[in-house]
Amino acid sequence: MMNRRWLLGSLFAAALSTLAPLAQALETLPYTAQALAAAQQAGQPVALHFHADWCPTCRQQTTVLNQLKADPALKLTVLVVDYDNEKDLRKALQVRTQSTVIVYRGTTEKARIAGETAPDKIRAALQAAL
Repeated sequence: MMNRRWLLGSLFAAALSTLAPLAQALETLPYTAQALAAAQQAGQPVALHFHADWCPTCRQQTTVLNQLKADPALKLTVLVVDYDNEKDLRKALQVRTQSTVIVYRGTTEKARIAGETAPDKIRAALQAAL
């Protein structure tokens, strides 16, 4: 009897750990040109977060994005762009400051915010692509 309970408990824990990533709708990943192209070609909502490690506003935005992962309505991917190293991308997209978030639905830009840390404004920008 004890072994059976332990086995069922172990199976339940394993199932929860497998399903836990599915509970998060918003996903953050490092930027790659391939990931952006794939999302855009599929017509999916995707956002670029131009982030610099030295930027306190960027860190606040990351905290907000992590909090928004619990919102099941935000089904999109946020690609975190290294502001200091992706100069060509910054130039192509006319990004003049770190802490810029650009939201796309496919290849169409739906929202752009810079320096914003208010959770409701970040959520609204992300929802523009849904």
